[in-house]
Amino acid sequence: MASVHPYNSSVASNPGTRRPTIDDVAVQAGVSRGTVSRVLNGGHWVSPVALTAVNAAIKKTGYRINPHARSLATSRANSVAFLLTESHERLFTDPNFSILMRGAAHELAKHDVPLVLVMAGDDAEQRRATQFITGGHVDGVLLVSSHSGQGQRFISEIHAAGIPAVASGIPLGFEDRLGYVSADDLNGARTMVKYLRESGRRLIATIAGPPDTSGGRLRLEGYRLEMGGAFENRMVSAGDYSKESGARAMRELLVAAPDLDAVFAANDLMATGALEVLREVGLDVPRNVAVAGFDDSPVAATASPPLTTMRQPFERISAEMVRLLRQVIDGEAPAAVTIPTQLVVREST
Repeated sequence: MASVHPYNSSVASNPGTRRPTIDDVAVQAGVSRGTVSRVLNGGHWVSPVALTAVNAAIKKTGYRINPHARSLATSRANSVAFLLTESHERLFTDPNFSILMRGAAHELAKHDVPLVLVMAGDDAEQRRATQFITGGHVDGVLLVSSHSGQGQRFISEIHAAGIPAVASGIPLGFEDRLGYVSADDLNGARTMVKYLRESGRRLIATIAGPPDTSGGRLRLEGYRLEMGGAFENRMVSAGDYSKESGARAMRELLVAAPDLDAVFAANDLMATGALEVLREVGLDVPRNVAVAGFDDSPVAATASPPLTTMRQPFERISAEMVRLLRQVIDGEAPAAVTIPTQLVVREST
């Protein structure tokens, strides 16, 4: 266990003295001012012995980094944008966004970098967001819930300005230009449909996600591949990831296929909407119809009945996004990471 000792340097022990400087740290550590500066900027080209000495001197002198001075010296804003291309309502109704934002803020805090929430759900917000991001107020962007179409034009402006960015999910149209961290949507969907079929379900419908998102496309494709020759267009209805769209799609599916015995929804919120409709029409879950979701968001465990779902490791996704973004900010090439999902079986199936 590490022991804690009171400061014993003349600078740190007298509250009324001047604030400790890099020079004070260098003297205490017995190294050059440049070595201290390199340690404060990431520790590149610093020997382990010098790194240990400088860190010990920082603690002993009570030196604290001045973020404003550091940003002036490095031409960096020392902040990162959490860019959400959704409506304000979705921010509060979809728990996935808050989980990702909290995880990213936690990871950035380890590097003393604040996270700035930037909303870009419509044209006006996207215009203001572009001005803010390209105006030097942030060093990089964590892009969440990107859509093709209008969203692609928005992302293109940020990319053209040379702003480092990493996306959550595959950024459609920018797969070879932006880094991203994605859950394995296709194989996750296949795993869920395979589980339903092996549980004895035969007429399996799906509530697909938005076709202008990578998750919506890949989860539908996973369903299609696993169904194989049993795939039928009438067994597919699309939503926009909201609970209301899940309920609407469930009603459409009951009209198109009243004898269906399972529904796989592309996210948990749409699955909860399907649960409500099935309850309204008197169908028991899971005796009459099995219902499964995707994400393992907080609503999955509290649904009635609790949802079988595919778990996305959101904390790991946000941590990987921050790691990749910091690499791009430091000049490295964009990279992509795909993370496996996990089947979580509960009472809805």
